[in-house]
Amino acid sequence: MSMEMTAWNSLYHVMNQQDDKRPFSLATLRRIARFAQPHRAALTGFLLLSVVTAGLAVATPVLAGRIVDAIVGGGTTRLVTGLAVVIAVIALVESGLGLIQRRLSAGIGEGLILDLRTAVFDHVQRMPIAFFTRTRTGALVSRLNNDVIGAQRAFSDTLSGVVGNLVTLLLTLIVMIGLSWQITLLALLLLPVFVLPARRMGGRLAQLEREAATHNAAMNTQMTERFSAPGATLVKLYGRPGAESAEFAARARRVKDIGVRTAMSQMVFFTALTTVSALAIALVYGLGGFYALRGRLEPGAVVALAILLTRLYAPLTSLASARVEAMSALVSFERVFEVLDLEPLIEERPDAGDLPDGPVSVEFDAVRFAYPAADRVSLASLEEVASLDTRGGVDVLHEVSFRAEPGQMIALVGSSGAGKSTIASLLPRLYDPDQGAVRLAGVDVRDLTFTALRRTLGVVTQDGHLFHESVRANLLLADPSATEEDLWDALRRAFVADLVAALPDGLDTVVGERGYRLSGGERQRLTIARLLLAKPRVVVLDEATAHLDSTSELAVQAALGEALAGRTAVVIAHRLSTVRAADLILVVEAGHIVERGTHTELLAAGGRYEELYRTQFQQHPQEEASDQPA
Repeated sequence: MSMEMTAWNSLYHVMNQQDDKRPFSLATLRRIARFAQPHRAALTGFLLLSVVTAGLAVATPVLAGRIVDAIVGGGTTRLVTGLAVVIAVIALVESGLGLIQRRLSAGIGEGLILDLRTAVFDHVQRMPIAFFTRTRTGALVSRLNNDVIGAQRAFSDTLSGVVGNLVTLLLTLIVMIGLSWQITLLALLLLPVFVLPARRMGGRLAQLEREAATHNAAMNTQMTERFSAPGATLVKLYGRPGAESAEFAARARRVKDIGVRTAMSQMVFFTALTTVSALAIALVYGLGGFYALRGRLEPGAVVALAILLTRLYAPLTSLASARVEAMSALVSFERVFEVLDLEPLIEERPDAGDLPDGPVSVEFDAVRFAYPAADRVSLASLEEVASLDTRGGVDVLHEVSFRAEPGQMIALVGSSGAGKSTIASLLPRLYDPDQGAVRLAGVDVRDLTFTALRRTLGVVTQDGHLFHESVRANLLLADPSATEEDLWDALRRAFVADLVAALPDGLDTVVGERGYRLSGGERQRLTIARLLLAKPRVVVLDEATAHLDSTSELAVQAALGEALAGRTAVVIAHRLSTVRAADLILVVEAGHIVERGTHTELLAAGGRYEELYRTQFQQHPQEEASDQPA
């Protein structure tokens, strides 16, 4: 490595270090070792090759010095040629070993990334909905990307660097001391002149890099939020494109200014260190030449010492930053393990079973429920707050009991925030009750496998969420084995087949982020088609028509009629006109069921339902008129 490369290497290490004084965590190291276990053979080979290549790197300067001695001392052509061939062979061997070492390094690093990413992804999928409602998505994605890659560097860069540099340093010192202890001592005395400017300028450059990273992160956040369909719509509706552009330009301009300052600081640093390097080499040649002329040192030793000098500073500066690099890697591992250590609130029991075939009843038996506190489901670093919200643990459902017989429709109505959606979320085990039981066909849902639960239960939410994928891919979430005929049959039954057929690529048309290329009614009918494809025996409808216009609502209602036919259903409705035909209507207020009965019975009772009904239909008298007998 040249002195110029040594200068850049020193700059890189100092710029990327963080002042972290925490001690090494033995528990973290043990967990890292477990992740490294599958790569043990490759890791051993990689470290051995690091030792061998370090030794070969020291051999070349020594052989170069021998050639100079042979030339000056009148050696034979055969000797000089032989030494040159050995140097060439070493170079070829180094190149070959470097390729093998790189292959092993890539395999270990990418394998570790694969293991960590899949572990985090699988674990996150097991987390309760409360986790996702609190966590900032970008912070979570960062754990899967930046922190996982930072952890990977512990093996591909830091570990091999420490081993290789340590061996190179020891061998170089041994050889240099053997050639001339005086020049070696001089080289070591010059080391502070080489390293101290790097640390001083490196800290300044690191601060600039962190500031640039902060502004870049802010720009990324702004672009992510404003380039989404809802964000772009909001900006346009409030007429703020100019203000948004000015805000973005200010951040971009700051990044530009930092970039110019960084480039100039790097150049000043590089120029200073290469000048120091040139002076160091000049001193080696001067003192070495003086000793050579006095007969106290061979000419070849002077050349060897000058070359070895470059191999002395590089590992010394790298090893000086080794602890910092190791701590940075440990921090990345700890951030990954922090997510893995969050215990999922919803787990499948070891003895969980399946549900028998046939009709399914739904039963809530004295259910009490409180949303979990933040410290049970989240991390402050994932929410990007200083400390977690301490609220939680207050019951939102109180002794909720009801039963839907197979094939019956149960409707939940009441004020916003009364607990209707909370009741619905306990059926698919998005949460578990704190007391009481939720049963399907008489079996507690906690005693069912997740597969059995998903196969039995189908849910249509009010937002009709679709992934940014094709219509086909969104439908196949329900049944990956579905045929083309199955897909079109589900679309026809959901009254959306004509729409899909008219799309540019039919089933292979990409629907856009969250399905925004489609209208709300069209998205909702596609989600109903997805539900029909799943063939559930129990259907939960959570405000499925809440945000639709009258025309879209009629189309969705027709599709829902197909979805509900012959199935047990729990329907949450804001519009009471949609639940008149329910077998049982439950009025929920403040987590209590305050009334229950049919539409006619509840109207006659003159209670809360009748109040909700009259209030709603004062605003829509035509719906009330359509409800009256002819």
